[in-house]
Amino acid sequence: MPAVTTPHVYVHRAGDRLKTKISWLDSKHSFSFGQHYDPDNTHHGLLLVNNDDTVLPGQGFDTHPHKDMEIVTWVLRGSLVHQDSIGHSGIIYPGLAQRMSAGKGIMHSEKNDSWRLDGEQHHEPVHFVQMWVVPDEAGLTPGYEQLEIEDEILKGGLVPVASGMPEYKDNSAIRINNKHAALHVARLFPGASVTLPEAPFLHVFVARGTAEMEGVGTLYEGDAVRLSASGGQQVTSHSGAEVLVWEMHARLGG
Repeated sequence: MPAVTTPHVYVHRAGDRLKTKISWLDSKHSFSFGQHYDPDNTHHGLLLVNNDDTVLPGQGFDTHPHKDMEIVTWVLRGSLVHQDSIGHSGIIYPGLAQRMSAGKGIMHSEKNDSWRLDGEQHHEPVHFVQMWVVPDEAGLTPGYEQLEIEDEILKGGLVPVASGMPEYKDNSAIRINNKHAALHVARLFPGASVTLPEAPFLHVFVARGTAEMEGVGTLYEGDAVRLSASGGQQVTSHSGAEVLVWEMHARLGG
């Protein structure tokens, strides 16, 4: 990949996101998705999808296919039931890291109906962020992984949540099939700060709360910052926030 030598910072505000809103789903897309297509907004680095979804109880995405994609889901509130064609079924909740590798092909569903598994009905929407990155190679065997990492998140700091990078082999929660990408999560308590990693491409998404980013200013819930040839900035929250950071050392197309 040619070196990225010119630092660039672009702030993508929450209100500028593409939106899908139907009776059971409120989805906000950071990049082109589904029927929403903008040729100038298809990806950043290796990240193709950053969907901020809220799904009502008893509703969700029926069984549908995916292929050649690493799909990471991070739940902020509520619980989401995952079922797939290779035999995995489970409830994803805040603090649980989950990854599905679509590989050569997989079918899955995602629904806000966890009471059907545990027997106790609830009426809470589920709010989650789903992110897609391309794998290193096509046609891999489909796979699934999840791991409880709430204790690590509560320690503070920028925690590797999903990674294929060798640098995080010993401390990332779940593995993805891309050696150039890693997702970090920081749950910032009031007054706390983290320092962004340095990378050719960074995507910083404020999933909850409000934060201040050095050299950028105030970021509100749903805001994102796309950085090229940058890093090292501090992100601070005075009132509390949850921030998702993709560190990427390659981009689509080489």
